[in-house]
Amino acid sequence: MPMTSLLLPRQDGSLEEYRLQGTPITRPAAVPSFNRIAYAAAHVVSDPLRDADPWGNPAIDWEATMAFRHHLWSLGFKIAEAMDTAQRGMGLSWAGAQELIRRSLAEARSVPGADLACGAGTDHLPPTEARSIDDVIAAYEEQIGFVEGEGGRAIIMASRALARVARSGDDYRRVYGHILREAKDKVVLHWLGDMFDPQLKGYWGSENFDEALQTVLSIIGENSAKVEGIKISLLDNAKEVALRNRLPEGVLCFTGDDFNYAELIEGDGTKYSHALLGIFDAVAPSASKALASLAAGDLATFRGVIEPTVPLSRKIFEAPTQYYKAGVVFLAWLNGHQRHFTLPAGLQSARGLLHYADIFRLADQANVLDRPELAAARMRNLLGVLGVEQAG
Repeated sequence: MPMTSLLLPRQDGSLEEYRLQGTPITRPAAVPSFNRIAYAAAHVVSDPLRDADPWGNPAIDWEATMAFRHHLWSLGFKIAEAMDTAQRGMGLSWAGAQELIRRSLAEARSVPGADLACGAGTDHLPPTEARSIDDVIAAYEEQIGFVEGEGGRAIIMASRALARVARSGDDYRRVYGHILREAKDKVVLHWLGDMFDPQLKGYWGSENFDEALQTVLSIIGENSAKVEGIKISLLDNAKEVALRNRLPEGVLCFTGDDFNYAELIEGDGTKYSHALLGIFDAVAPSASKALASLAAGDLATFRGVIEPTVPLSRKIFEAPTQYYKAGVVFLAWLNGHQRHFTLPAGLQSARGLLHYADIFRLADQANVLDRPELAAARMRNLLGVLGVEQAG
């Protein structure tokens, strides 16, 4: 059997011979320009040769982690650093995030045009130890202060502690009003749905979308001079459009919808979303080419390149959605950005072989496998370890 053909498992337990068919995306000769602001939320790379305690204190391969950021910058992306995609609260502690932020900001200063914003939340405060709204405010102040002290701009991450202690939308207004007044620079807010983190259920003080929307719009309206924009990650394009249509002039909507990003970025002819997406980590060459085509007015190429990545993204982000990081890192490994397929906290075990086989097929069909022969060889190794021997 040739290297470009593999036996892959199917949902019914049988095996099929799958032959690769994709064509890698050509890299741009120079850093492209976009007419949308495009942040890629970047993952971190484990170091399995030093990982003595992967659950409690995972080791990070800083060289490979920084190299991946150079990969994203070279394709025209800004980076959303130390966010959910970097396993904040799921393998990456606040101490690890501080080191990541410090290193990434220093690295960005060495790259002409490189830009990033850094996640600031309350994850060093265990939700069960938060006793009051003041505890949450103090936790936010500590993290935002660190980011700003390192010369960075903050993305205000949703807080598990705030979701636990808040009793109404007024509590959210108090917390966000305080931290926005104190922030040195404009920040990006983040509305992260409970499909990404079950502990955020009822964020903004209500499980009812319209009530939550009213709260967040009032916070933005009262502090619009300090808000660059808001990322919304609810995996529901209608809810994103409802928010986008009501934002004050000059406040941007960043899609975090890894199911519907293609149409939301393109827009409806009147308004469109910018992007802050974890999937851009996994499909960076395709997303870069699509966004450059959109900026050039070539809608056909934009759609032709980005739309095939959507089924892949929906598979990676399928429920339980919070484990999407495993699929993102799987593709980074297949594409040669790291030597191994391991994640902090051993999170590669959160998905099974059937899931990874589907990602492999969809990535090939979406032209996301940058080095097909390498990807096939690595997939062969994974299949063999998990009990699927190849013929020949």
